[in-house]
Amino acid sequence: MESELALLVPLYWAASASFCAMDFRRITNLPPYVFTIINGLKVEARRAGADVIDLGFGNPDLPSPDIAVEKLAEAAHNSKNHRYSVSRGLPKLREAIADLYKRNWNVDLDVETEITNTIGSKEGFSHLMWVLLDRGDAAIVPSPSYPIHIFGPLFAGADLRQVPMRSLADPAAREDFTGDFFRNLETAWNAGWPKPRVLVISFPHNPTGATVDLDFMQRVVDFCRERDMIVVNDFAYADMGFDGYKPPSILQAKGAKECAVELYSMTKGFSMAGWRVAFLVGNSAVVQALVKLKSYLDYGTFQPIQIAATVTMNEAADYPKEICSIYESRRDVLIDGLSRIGWDIPKPKGSMFVWAQIPEPYAEMESVEFCSHLVRECDVALSPGVGFGPGGEGFVRFALIENEQRIRQGLHNLKRGLPKLG
Repeated sequence: MESELALLVPLYWAASASFCAMDFRRITNLPPYVFTIINGLKVEARRAGADVIDLGFGNPDLPSPDIAVEKLAEAAHNSKNHRYSVSRGLPKLREAIADLYKRNWNVDLDVETEITNTIGSKEGFSHLMWVLLDRGDAAIVPSPSYPIHIFGPLFAGADLRQVPMRSLADPAAREDFTGDFFRNLETAWNAGWPKPRVLVISFPHNPTGATVDLDFMQRVVDFCRERDMIVVNDFAYADMGFDGYKPPSILQAKGAKECAVELYSMTKGFSMAGWRVAFLVGNSAVVQALVKLKSYLDYGTFQPIQIAATVTMNEAADYPKEICSIYESRRDVLIDGLSRIGWDIPKPKGSMFVWAQIPEPYAEMESVEFCSHLVRECDVALSPGVGFGPGGEGFVRFALIENEQRIRQGLHNLKRGLPKLG
């Protein structure tokens, strides 16, 4: 027996070493997450006593509605709500999102077939890509984009074709954004084989703040219907429209339910980021395909959260307007202040971000280098544009997640640390 064990021990450790050295295929080739570089510098600066103004990570600072907190606490005290919940969402929760879509966009949704709850839009989007794409398939995604829009299709094994989105900092791009986008979309469709199965869009757009009208959405729907594609609109900033602009839902377009699904989140408009409450709505076949997949993966959001979200949508329907007005005011303070120090940026009509080209006196710097400089010399943290894909190089993103006083302090710091401006 001892001699047999003596033989088995080396084999065990050899197997263990082999396991430790194995190739974790889905993550091995992931590039470094560049945002961690800036976050590390921010943490280091704060430990050294610096007061860093954080306009980088888009983590809403505004409180959730009081009614959401109250209903969460009330429901959590009921032990019946501690059991497994319903993955696709309680019936009343689905009714609440259907009512919200009817109020805001005059879109009718079938609560049984055209709505499912997701644990935040990021989770919903990622698993949706598993449903729609497989190895050998292709997807079209704008560049730059929110990172999961790029990596979600890649995690599913699909090829990626990126549609360049010229920056809205370019006056020519602002004048012909729609024409430019669809020319690039046509090019991506015609490039190679296989033909893409999925188009991913998100308007108001993160990170650029680009906004579109309903005619644009109609052209997207027509484009996809003609080519038997599914279009996924991540409607994360559905409630974030400024200067009288109201973001359209893609489901308002004629024929949209034949080819379109949309992700709506309570993260931004209701300022419920940590609650992880979102929905996939639209084409019933796609929605039900995600329902089937998620039935194998999770038991849904904690039931007290679903109850609180239901009451919030029904009884705090105007809360997103209050939140939107705060972000609009912050946008104005930031962009007006940047203009005064010599950094001119157009005002976006939506989202909670400002997308800015690195100013000309510092244009020789790449975006990570420039953002690192801002942390070290200005005590201001921004997101480097390259973190949103190659199309973001040369740009930075401001997140409107500090109050106006802090934004003004950040502007003062930028003026001090960027002496070449002005």
